[in-house]
Amino acid sequence: MAVKKFEDVCDILDRQGRNPARLIPVLQEVQKIYGYLPEEVLTFIATSLDLPPARVYGVATFYAHFTLEPKGRYVFRLCDGTACHVKGSSDILNALRDKLGLSEEQDTTSDKMFTVETVSCLGACGLAPVMTVNESVYGQVTPEKATEVIDEIVKNEEDNG
Repeated sequence: MAVKKFEDVCDILDRQGRNPARLIPVLQEVQKIYGYLPEEVLTFIATSLDLPPARVYGVATFYAHFTLEPKGRYVFRLCDGTACHVKGSSDILNALRDKLGLSEEQDTTSDKMFTVETVSCLGACGLAPVMTVNESVYGQVTPEKATEVIDEIVKNEEDNG
C-alpha cells in the first residue's frame, strides 16, 4: 500500500474533523477517490477514528453503495426485482455475462472496464426490465439492447482512446 493512499485518507479524515460520527461521509469520500474500500484503508480509518475495525467493516458491508472490491469503469446494475425478473432480467444478465466473458464468480472484466451486478430494485418498475450503467438508466431492456450498450461503450472508448 502506497504511503500516498494513507496521506489522502488523512486529508479526508481531517476534513471530516476525525469525528467517528462522520464515518459514512469518510467512507464515501474514500470510495470516490479509490473506487472501492481497500481492507487496509478500512483498518487505518478505524484506528484513526478510535473505532473497532469490525464496526467500520460492518458499515462498509451493510450499505450496498460501498464495495470492498475494485469495479470496472462502467458498472452495469441490472434490476432483479419482481417486475424486472418476470420480464426477463435473467436473460439480460446472461447476455451481458456472455458478451463480457463473466460469471457469477467473476463480475468484473480483467481489464477493469466493465462490472456487471444485480440489485434487488432500482425503483423504476414501470421501465422493467431496467438497468443502469453508471448514472444512465435504460428501460425496457432486452438482451440485444444490453449488448448494444456494451458495443457503443467500446466504440466510444476506441474513438476517444
